[in-house]
Amino acid sequence: MTYIHELPGWPELTWNADALVGPLAEVRHKQGRHLGKMETLGFELRQEAGLTALTEEVVKSSAIEGEHLNPEEVRSSIARRIGLDVAGLPRPSREVEGVVEMMLDATKNFGDPLTDERLFGWHAALFPTGRSGMQRITVGAWRTEDAGSMQVVSGPIGRERVHFEAPEASRLDAETASFLGWFNQTSEVDPVLKAGIAHFWFVTIHPFADGNGRIARAVADMALSRADDTKDRFYSMSSGIEAERREYYRELESAQRSELDITRWLIWFLACLDRTIEDAGRTLGSVLRKAELWQRINRRPVNERQRKVINRMLDDFEGPLSTSKYAKLAKCSTDTALRDVRELLERGTLIKNAGGGRSTSYRLGGTEEVNG
Repeated sequence: MTYIHELPGWPELTWNADALVGPLAEVRHKQGRHLGKMETLGFELRQEAGLTALTEEVVKSSAIEGEHLNPEEVRSSIARRIGLDVAGLPRPSREVEGVVEMMLDATKNFGDPLTDERLFGWHAALFPTGRSGMQRITVGAWRTEDAGSMQVVSGPIGRERVHFEAPEASRLDAETASFLGWFNQTSEVDPVLKAGIAHFWFVTIHPFADGNGRIARAVADMALSRADDTKDRFYSMSSGIEAERREYYRELESAQRSELDITRWLIWFLACLDRTIEDAGRTLGSVLRKAELWQRINRRPVNERQRKVINRMLDDFEGPLSTSKYAKLAKCSTDTALRDVRELLERGTLIKNAGGGRSTSYRLGGTEEVNG
């Protein structure tokens, strides 16, 4: 079997620009609309949207490799690093801290050059114990010849299927230098396409003993941050890849066993990104709903008690709201709670549910029902 990195001309990858014009334009359009929506949010809501997207990115990128991180630990680590309240969130493990550190460096510092030392730092952050599972590995450096050939395999022992074999360790200095030189140079290649090319190129080199997939996706996120020209992430490419994991590996394997033309891989990458941005709008729908609701409410501002209860109902509130629940949340008397509720009913912010008497309860009105 001849792999792409063994072909004459490697790593001069090619693609059919005409075939990519339509998919790229569609993705760029959706990116612009999505980022435009985010810009209309207030600072706090943009932070919440970014925290949600980054948490998804870290959790899903690890899940693709079979590593299952606690989302609350990930959220805690990110929130602390970007200066948000972490009250009630668990203390993150070293493994979680390492993945978060890598992802934030890739996305927040996207304008800085990508160097071998920076990649070594990411790798060391991923493997703080110097081990992958129970096995000790080379950390913070390219894989060595002592480790033998780097193969991607599946199947039971004795009946393994080799999906891909990476370049020999002796080639890595030259291979990574070529990749980094290309990644850091200014070129006419659209940054979104560059993300797809970089992802494929890096994972094909497979320069580390482990963690190549997660680092390849961080490199792609770095390129996407350049494409968006913002340090804030409002969609998670890894969420899209994880949802289509089987197709992801199939497309990678097909391209790695093919010619230097990677048009098919880039078409799949753009399609996956397109679906990811589409899904991000739904995932962040609650954030947008909150923004729309507050835009309407703030035409005639509510008091602090009402603001506190509304925010709780928008976040993690369970069941319908009653006057007694309101009093408990707002830390006020039942009479004060009743006055607040009546005022919110008049505004349309709250809607009375069916039933009455002691079972009287309320829900938030849809944004179209909230008047000034």
